[in-house]
Amino acid sequence: MARVSDQRRSECDRIVVGVGGGIAAYKACYVIRDFTEAGAQVRVVPTESALRFVGAATFEALSGNPVSTTVFDDVDEVQHVRIGQEADLIVIAPATADLMARIAQGRADDLLTATVLVATCPVLIVPAMHTEMWQNPATRRNVRILREHGITVMEPAHGRLTGADSGAGRLPDPEQITQLARSLRAGFAPRTDWSDRKVLITAGGTQEDIDPVRYIGNRSSGRQGFALAEAAAQRGAQVTVVAGNTAELPTPIGAEVISVRSTREMYDAVHARANDNDTILMAAAVSDFRPESSAENKLKKGSDDDALTTVRLVENPDILASVVDARHDGKLNAETVIVGFAAETGDQEHTPLEMGRAKLRRKGCDVLMVNDVAGGAVFGATENAGWLVDKHGDERVVADGSKLDVAFQILDAVDRCMQDR
Repeated sequence: MARVSDQRRSECDRIVVGVGGGIAAYKACYVIRDFTEAGAQVRVVPTESALRFVGAATFEALSGNPVSTTVFDDVDEVQHVRIGQEADLIVIAPATADLMARIAQGRADDLLTATVLVATCPVLIVPAMHTEMWQNPATRRNVRILREHGITVMEPAHGRLTGADSGAGRLPDPEQITQLARSLRAGFAPRTDWSDRKVLITAGGTQEDIDPVRYIGNRSSGRQGFALAEAAAQRGAQVTVVAGNTAELPTPIGAEVISVRSTREMYDAVHARANDNDTILMAAAVSDFRPESSAENKLKKGSDDDALTTVRLVENPDILASVVDARHDGKLNAETVIVGFAAETGDQEHTPLEMGRAKLRRKGCDVLMVNDVAGGAVFGATENAGWLVDKHGDERVVADGSKLDVAFQILDAVDRCMQDR
């Protein structure tokens, strides 16, 4: 059954946005705005400390609902129970170490902790704190307890913290928070069962230089590859991304990113790391051809040189096929799962799915994600759809959803592949 799109589903969602008392509290305003613009009914429940960073009037203006921090407001409405009972989703961003500790202990000493304690809907906690606090054994224990209780704790981002500090503990980009929240609402709750796995992912489009200014490329944004990285990291995997053109996207949380430009650079980067990983997801849209030569200086229009009107192309290495061949030749672990991607338009004789089936047989990978990209669909979009086909003949429709939703389904296909071995 096709799932309801994010936009239509949000129109009837009742979302509680909890805000902890950290400097990143101002970013909660972007999370609230994203949900309300999608049509959700948002109730902001900050802690008393959060209101030292962002005033109640701001939260009320953005959400269109009153703001309270204590269980003693509107006692006749029993709001400390009602808010949690009626919620379809709870997102706490930022969550401080103290707030997570209180939730892990089952305390209900303010409106936010009481709301979480009574809730039966999905709960997403997004930590933000200094690196030492995030790595402290007490915090790590509380994270394990929260996850054992079915609460999703998002991995924090790496980057600049308060002051001159930098490291793990930065609040993720608001778009990353809302995308994971919507995936939870859609039923894609990430498990933390990939802690023993190493995952290599390619993402984005490659660029083949004609001269220092011009290049041959494609419309890939890298969103699906980065979504795969975030999904795998949320499941606990050690993730490495070899990324082409992904300039407009926030860095995937919990992943190491290796930046490349051309297909040959991506080929080298993948093969240098492939043997260290047990799952390889080839989501990049690589250029099949490159100019035979690249000019050192910008080619001028109207010159006698015909290099701009006649560009001789040579074939690039097939990265996906080469990785499959390396496994076959014993250069990779025979148990390595390899997932390919096929962006197809179909033709007068074949559908995109039929072309995907043929590509699966030709490439020899374990799983193939097939997209219909006719008319430029999928590239650069926030949503995706298509089919998952595997070497055993299993085919599953991937209904239209966010690219993070699709990423979780692709990882489930990897699980099925491993179980079949």
